[in-house]
Amino acid sequence: MDAAQFSLTIYHLFPDLLNLYGDKGNIAVLTKRCAWRGIDAQVQALTEGQEPDFGGADIVLLGGGSNREQLLLSRYRSVVAPPLKEYVENGGVLLAVCAGFQMLGTSYEADGEQIDCFGILDYQTVSGEGRLIGNIAIEAELGGKRMVLAGFENHGGRTKIGDLRPLGRVICGFGNDGESGYEGVVYKNTVATYLHGPLLPKNPELADFLIHTALQRKYPGTFAEGLSCLDDSAEQAAKNFIIERELKGDNK
Repeated sequence: MDAAQFSLTIYHLFPDLLNLYGDKGNIAVLTKRCAWRGIDAQVQALTEGQEPDFGGADIVLLGGGSNREQLLLSRYRSVVAPPLKEYVENGGVLLAVCAGFQMLGTSYEADGEQIDCFGILDYQTVSGEGRLIGNIAIEAELGGKRMVLAGFENHGGRTKIGDLRPLGRVICGFGNDGESGYEGVVYKNTVATYLHGPLLPKNPELADFLIHTALQRKYPGTFAEGLSCLDDSAEQAAKNFIIERELKGDNK
């Protein structure tokens, strides 16, 4: 199959507000891994004050930010939430990281202040005592493939996802609330997580899941055998080093 005939449009949602944890690195990984396969990937930034239209989106990225940025973003709830929910319900591919994870829920109670989130998924986040900080690794399954994902977490919020499916089971680290043993959430083709640092450079298999899912959605019947393989030995070695160090307790 000639991959050069295929293209994807990646929407970076509000990078002026939600880019605290190197989320541009996630964009770079997606575009590079497409380019290496001859797939054209275009990036469109939707900034504060713009009215979003997800009709042309193949992948949407919602990144991280502080409580202040989340509060500013909540002012656009009535504009953003309806088309974003339609996109998600129609199987649109979305990656939400940290604050983006929280913003997909209904609300975030942060230090006594209520932030009205987008309400795309039915869960809430509340502030807890102290922050959950450190390297984290989880066991996950996406697209029928098992994988170990690693990243860094730094959040004061505790997210309870109820009956929704978690992204994975915590191997080391805290996860959604420091108690349940689960991390993130998966709904249709939406993946939300507290893992950042940024996320995708450490986890090329997750990047490929997003790319492959978006291609199959846009071009039904294509890429049935998956994407062409890339050499991810350096990325996997770096990730394995972090995980092994954490499991040994040698994290200094």
